[in-house]
Amino acid sequence: TLGTLASFRLSEKTLALARASLPLPPATMGRVRTKTVKKSSRQVIERYYSKMTLDFHTNKKILEEVAIIPSKRLRNKIAGFSTHLMKRIQKGSVRGISLKLQEEERERRMDFVPDESAIKTDRIEVDKETIDLLASLGMSEMPGIVLKEETGVVSQSLPPYAGGRGGGFGGGGAGRRY
Repeated sequence: TLGTLASFRLSEKTLALARASLPLPPATMGRVRTKTVKKSSRQVIERYYSKMTLDFHTNKKILEEVAIIPSKRLRNKIAGFSTHLMKRIQKGSVRGISLKLQEEERERRMDFVPDESAIKTDRIEVDKETIDLLASLGMSEMPGIVLKEETGVVSQSLPPYAGGRGGGFGGGGAGRRY
């Protein structure tokens, strides 16, 4: 049995050496965008924003015309990131890109005054409970507060054992079980 045990150790050692010499499986993580790709994408968007679109292939052709990029692979990476940034610009402002158009849009939003306020305080409809709450806080004489008319819907109350987190027999949830 000593001989078989020694041969087992040897084969285990050989197996470990064989595993170490095998190539690693391909990585499943995404690639990291380099500083070059990000910086050049931002510069291209700042200078040629009016030409850039939300389509990768169009942006690729625009990059081919306006910039001297040493390789096809780098051009595609820049075009891809530029397309990604263009989509983000559509949603809102993007850090690192100062577009005159973007700044004008922000100013327009800041200067906009609505015709009618979204918060109307001249008449506020509340239920009986809210009026009782305001009375208990000493705020029952607030102007514009009006009792809302009941619609006649009867609320069903649950039995005391239903719902909640307790360990009762009426549903509940994942409560403690003793």
